[in-house]
Amino acid sequence: MANPTYSNLLSSLREQNHLSLLGRIQRGIEKEGLRCEPNGRLSQAPHPQALGSALTHPSITTDYSESLLEFITPVFDNAKDTLQFMHNLHQYSYQNIGDELIWPASMPCIINGEESIPIAQFGYSNLGQLKHAYRHGLWHRYGRTMQAIAGIHYNFSMPEEIWPLLYQEQNSATANDDQLKDFISSKYFGLIRNFRRNSWALNYLFGASPAVCSSFLDGQEHGLETFKEHTRYLPYATSLRMSDLGYQNNAQAELVVCYNSLTNYVATLSEAITKPVPAYEEIGLQDENGQFKQLNTSLLQIENEYYSDIRPKRIGNGDEKPLQALANHGVEYIEVRCTDINPFLSLGMDETHIHFLDLFLTHCLLVDSPEITSDEYQEISANQNAAVMQGRNPELRLSKGGKSIGLRQWGRELLAELETLALSMDEAVGNHQYSNALAQQQAKIEDDSLTPSAQYLARMKEEDLEFAQLTLKLAKERAADFKQPLDDSLNKEMQLQAQQSLMQQAEIEAGDQIDFPSFLKQYLTR
Repeated sequence: MANPTYSNLLSSLREQNHLSLLGRIQRGIEKEGLRCEPNGRLSQAPHPQALGSALTHPSITTDYSESLLEFITPVFDNAKDTLQFMHNLHQYSYQNIGDELIWPASMPCIINGEESIPIAQFGYSNLGQLKHAYRHGLWHRYGRTMQAIAGIHYNFSMPEEIWPLLYQEQNSATANDDQLKDFISSKYFGLIRNFRRNSWALNYLFGASPAVCSSFLDGQEHGLETFKEHTRYLPYATSLRMSDLGYQNNAQAELVVCYNSLTNYVATLSEAITKPVPAYEEIGLQDENGQFKQLNTSLLQIENEYYSDIRPKRIGNGDEKPLQALANHGVEYIEVRCTDINPFLSLGMDETHIHFLDLFLTHCLLVDSPEITSDEYQEISANQNAAVMQGRNPELRLSKGGKSIGLRQWGRELLAELETLALSMDEAVGNHQYSNALAQQQAKIEDDSLTPSAQYLARMKEEDLEFAQLTLKLAKERAADFKQPLDDSLNKEMQLQAQQSLMQQAEIEAGDQIDFPSFLKQYLTR
């Protein structure tokens, strides 16, 4: 099977007048944000009813905690519309949370001990109880504090029309449906492997969590330095969110998930969902009141418990579990999970960030992607850890193919590889948005003071503020913007959607035919 070069692929798309497909990338955003009180402390209030049902609302839900809002956009083919939808969600939410604020950083606001982090409630249906019990399991396994960290998940896929063209270019033949499904999955797994090789660069360029409130650490061993009385940090850190900070259980450290094929990925994750862990067996399944402490005693309760910076995804049909959907239908899109919330941006990310991610991910998809060996797997992990803890250290060296290389040198080489693609993608959309986004990241490689992590530490120093004080100040600036009245028709539309979600939750609760233990047993044995 031929594997055409990167430049040949771009030339072929241009010759066939299909280059415009590179301008129709599909993307969606899932953004988390803690509700906090005006004094910067974690909100103890339940999810506001005016926001609808966290179980069934398509765009406003919660993640681990009742206080951890999650905003979800539909799929869009341009960055501007994606961010406008996200802006509307924030604006509507701010109209309905009283004097509370949405914390604009990845690392949490002031926490009064982990018991002050309320676990999300999803009602009394079997599905709602499943979600709640899963979160109880995360608490018992890792503690609650780590689960209060927020981030942005970026969902990415190529337009469907591009796949037959790429297949034909590689195979000199037309694909049938099964061949195309397998080809798409293999290309997305190639993207994932290249992403994992190079995601240290995203941590350096966009990491925005170099410091934490000391209340987050709550007596843990952490190795961080003291910035002020209530702030801990590392001088060269980029993304403490993506470090091992907060993990109180190392069971997942032994988990090696294989990204060399869809089959291997499903097999290694499936094994983790069925592999018993003695420490989890000691926790037990239920307490004396019948409350489920966890869904099972396996290494992973469900697939989503595996913490990774990128995942292959497929929306399932009906009752399919995520791994079943992937195995049955192949990869549909990619979820990038390493994006910190940038506190200096009203939505945590902007169009430039999105355009660079699209460029970076398209490059990962189109270039050759050898399988990852066990040695390279370890090398990737070491590089990622070094970049999040010490990324702005001018002396930092990473390992590339077993050879030592400076982070900045590798960064220059990597971003230079994107220049040709950026020009092609500019041509596809009729402007310079991709080259401009690339140029901004190249400037950060040359001058680390331009990175969000450096800017955050600099601002704390300039204003002599604790992490929580500066972030609270930024939260209040965001709130002033978002409290501007929504367009009346849009407000009514969003109110109706919230009401419909509450009715849908009630219907689900009324429709359950079996008790939760029976439901859980059926769910886990699928």
